[in-house]
Amino acid sequence: MLCVKDCTIARASRPLVEGMSFKVAPGEILTLMGPSGVGKSTFLSWMIGALPAEFSATGELWLNQQRRDTLPTERRHIGILFQDALLFAHLNVGQNLAMALPAAVKGRASRQSHVEQALAHARLDNFSRRDPATLSGGERARISLLRALLAKPEALLLDEPFSRLDRPLREQFRQFVWQQVAQLRIPVVLVTHDPQDIPTGGRVVTLPGLGD
Repeated sequence: MLCVKDCTIARASRPLVEGMSFKVAPGEILTLMGPSGVGKSTFLSWMIGALPAEFSATGELWLNQQRRDTLPTERRHIGILFQDALLFAHLNVGQNLAMALPAAVKGRASRQSHVEQALAHARLDNFSRRDPATLSGGERARISLLRALLAKPEALLLDEPFSRLDRPLREQFRQFVWQQVAQLRIPVVLVTHDPQDIPTGGRVVTLPGLGD
């Protein structure tokens, strides 16, 4: 269970997000919507522990009965997927994915096996040695999601990850993401401007335009 309690984020004493509270169950996708500049991405930055210095925040973040907002980013165990794939250009696909594997996965052969299994699961067999520059937009998106999930996050944040894909790819990637979430049973918070991104029957929280 992911739980946000009374989160307020301000910049120069001006509230951007005010009194945000919600719970997200394992396997559930909660969608945050609102106009540009309302603070949706800033709120996700607070959740992962990367809030820019010009912002101040109060409130609590709990995940699986442990408070996480007091922990550094690497100990929160919260994954995030952005609009851009952000793959490392100097590494091949397999190396990009291997970087996300937990330290508990030891040995070159074991780590390579985990990478190959993830690629096969995503129908990207034989992609391990591919240069990221040769990938299509849809392939880059799937690789980026796999990298986030290989880190074994306890929750996942999606910051408009579908927005740069064309319509057919967008729908395919959405379904791929929902399938992965359903299998992993982790809580998910999705930020989007597009109502079509909202999962069927999913809850929506609309952030009012408190500031730009």
